[in-house]
Amino acid sequence: MGPRHRFRIVICGAGIGGLTAAAALSAYPDIDIEIYEAATQLTELGAGIGIFPRPWKVMQILGIEDELLKYSEVERKEGPVPSFRYRKSDQEPGFDFYTLTTHGNLMLFHRADFQRVLLARLPKSYGIHLGKRLRDYQQRSFGPIEVVFEDGSTTTCDVLIGADGLKSAVRKSLLTEKAARARSNGRRGEAASMYDAIDPVWSGTNAYRALIPSEDLRRIAPDHKVYTQPTQYLGKDGYIIAYSVDHGKYINFVAFISRHDLEYSLFDGPWFSPVDRTEFTDHFSGWESEVQQLIACVRQPLRWAIHATKSLPSFVSGNVTLLGDAAHAMTPHQGSGAGQAVEDAYILATVLGHPSTNRNTIHRALHIFDAIRRPQALQVAARSRRHGQLFTLHDYNFDGLSDDVLSKRLRLLSEEITKGWEWTWTTTVEDEKREALHLVLESQQS
Repeated sequence: MGPRHRFRIVICGAGIGGLTAAAALSAYPDIDIEIYEAATQLTELGAGIGIFPRPWKVMQILGIEDELLKYSEVERKEGPVPSFRYRKSDQEPGFDFYTLTTHGNLMLFHRADFQRVLLARLPKSYGIHLGKRLRDYQQRSFGPIEVVFEDGSTTTCDVLIGADGLKSAVRKSLLTEKAARARSNGRRGEAASMYDAIDPVWSGTNAYRALIPSEDLRRIAPDHKVYTQPTQYLGKDGYIIAYSVDHGKYINFVAFISRHDLEYSLFDGPWFSPVDRTEFTDHFSGWESEVQQLIACVRQPLRWAIHATKSLPSFVSGNVTLLGDAAHAMTPHQGSGAGQAVEDAYILATVLGHPSTNRNTIHRALHIFDAIRRPQALQVAARSRRHGQLFTLHDYNFDGLSDDVLSKRLRLLSEEITKGWEWTWTTTVEDEKREALHLVLESQQS
């Protein structure tokens, strides 16, 4: 690290959260940045992601909006915009009952394209080290943090950012550190809760993901509505989401099957694995023809056992912090996991990049980040969990209803879905930035 640098940051994880943090921190050339990624090559698992207006503002600020738009099927719009259409689909015929209208639209991307744009935004001076999974770190009252990787190599830094995803090694070390501190102070219950939060828990839901070549679907359903309208097909204990990606070459397809009674239990098997399509197709037998046409084109699905982290009492320990899935991995039912990682990265860069932040005040900046971002991210995680229940009709019984009662009950469902989304356009990440900067100013005066 050269003499002009205020301090050195190591980012563990080169996914969307880690790369956004690196891109946002590039606005501060007096901060030295190195990125360490466990994978041996930079490839993002998963197909599609959605970015709502809040995190999209960050993309505009970073100057990568135009480049990202080259990879999206969706034309960027402001004001009220029709988004997903919702169908009750666990019978034939299915029917539309609701179209979500957002203020500013949901932008849909292939995850690898999003990562590619972020990588291109990074300064050439940034080092990106592959095949480097964290084993542990050590931080003391004075001096740099020592970071040890599984291959035995080491590095040092003044700030360690854990952006290493659902199975975060940084989270394990951070919570172990906090648990040891609590136990040494006689707070055994607190220590136990820290240990308990290290490992993610199964949500009781599995997702079956596939990219369907659009030409395959056109052979059997040339007028299928999913080509032009992102759609969610809802039914009892399951739902399907489908939309066009990669300039119409593919349909991103995800089928969810939920066992809400198994939430927080252990999942028996690999969390992410190729499976035979019959593992999920039986659940959707008897569903409407639009669904059957999509399922008929699924060739090699991947089963994703959806896990989430337990709510953490803090994302920070000393000069180490977590962001994104490492801090608050959530279910995907609000499509906000990537967006929350983006927002984490932006607010974290704001407080670390502030002129008043130096080696002596890093801890202060990280606690401000925690105070701003943790409540917001955990609220989004709770809303996402609730949406998973709504989309699988967990609390709604539609059996044997008259048309009038069915209509009223679907209206109540659509109203609750809308209310769950409202935060995406009634609040802004700029509000959080202003609050963060206000807290930084207050801390300087105290």
